[in-house]
Amino acid sequence: MKIIHVPCLSDNYSYIIIDEATKEGAAVDPAEPEKVLQVAKDNQVNLKTVLTTHHHWDHASGNDKIKQLVPGIRVYGGSIDNVQGCTDKVGNGDKLSLGSDINILCLHTPCHTKGHISYYVTGKEEEDPAVFTGDTLFIAGCGKFFEGTAEQMYQSLCVTLGSLPKPTRVFCGHEYTVKNLQFALTVEPDNVRIAQKLSWAQHQQQAGHPTVPSTIEEELEINPFMRVDLPEVQEKVNCKTPVEAIGEIRKRKDNWRVNLGLL
Repeated sequence: MKIIHVPCLSDNYSYIIIDEATKEGAAVDPAEPEKVLQVAKDNQVNLKTVLTTHHHWDHASGNDKIKQLVPGIRVYGGSIDNVQGCTDKVGNGDKLSLGSDINILCLHTPCHTKGHISYYVTGKEEEDPAVFTGDTLFIAGCGKFFEGTAEQMYQSLCVTLGSLPKPTRVFCGHEYTVKNLQFALTVEPDNVRIAQKLSWAQHQQQAGHPTVPSTIEEELEINPFMRVDLPEVQEKVNCKTPVEAIGEIRKRKDNWRVNLGLL
């Protein structure tokens, strides 16, 4: 299994997942289809599948175009999401395959949108798995609660994604890592792992390199939204339960972004 980043729009990532035995590929959120197809061509990949995490335009708007450019391609999306160009609706627990060695498990991770799907991808036994989390889980952050509740985000992040094997590589939908880590330090100023990761991410960004992927293990160390089960994190935000804490941290993040003049 090979995974290629395809930067799109201003700060989005699309990805191409390749089964190296057959050269069959799947594109995750191909927001700029021509760019994605050129990368596939450069790597001699036969794109068979589109995996759409959710209906927002910066993730799904390329689906109709890629269907025109690649006749017969299958476009998967959440069963209760109005995903543009979707040919096959998927829900929690649905299984897909790619080539001869890759299996894909669909995980319903609602809150950012109602039908948000994360895709858990496994290859050969010796390879670390990967999960494509769209806008539910970012490195050191999470998406806004546009269509859901704190309870749903807690289930999506801490239960569904947090229970994946710790070596699982996390491929998210945006390059938000530096800002997320800067905010994370406002929640846990004494967390050395966050400070170390921020320094690394700043160097990556300055060099023009992606900060993606991280791992589930790393997220459990640096991501305040995935650390809300810890009493010390609840205490930092004056909360008594994980769900209350995740809602409070999201509210603080929204206000922090506004104060910085961010969207």
